[in-house]
Amino acid sequence: MLDIKRTPKPEIFITKDDRKVLQQLAFAAISVPDIADELLNELDRAKIAEEGDARKYIGIGSKTTFTTSAGDEKTVELVTPAEADISEGKISVLTPVGVALIGLSEGQSIDWTARDGRIGRLSVMRVF
Repeated sequence: MLDIKRTPKPEIFITKDDRKVLQQLAFAAISVPDIADELLNELDRAKIAEEGDARKYIGIGSKTTFTTSAGDEKTVELVTPAEADISEGKISVLTPVGVALIGLSEGQSIDWTARDGRIGRLSVMRVF
């Protein structure tokens, strides 16, 4: 991960159902307050996706391919913590990368902060 200058956050969209689930997860995540706070901040700035547009944006259960500022390309499925299994490419919404991915669409990029404090950038190539 490269140490880069932060850019403004892109506009994000989520469904009403995802907002409800993500708020519950954030409030229950007492053991990881930094992640919970970041998730709540993202939910505060997210707009509600129209019913027909929901598949364009990364939400719970979405698969996505993204690249990192380090040049890696990854394909993952965003899931709840109970379903997370990195060996199967399933990452939790309660991880720094998971929070960063919420609500993004193809072509968008966002800066995120790793647990060690380094800032990286990820760019969404595909949402499916």
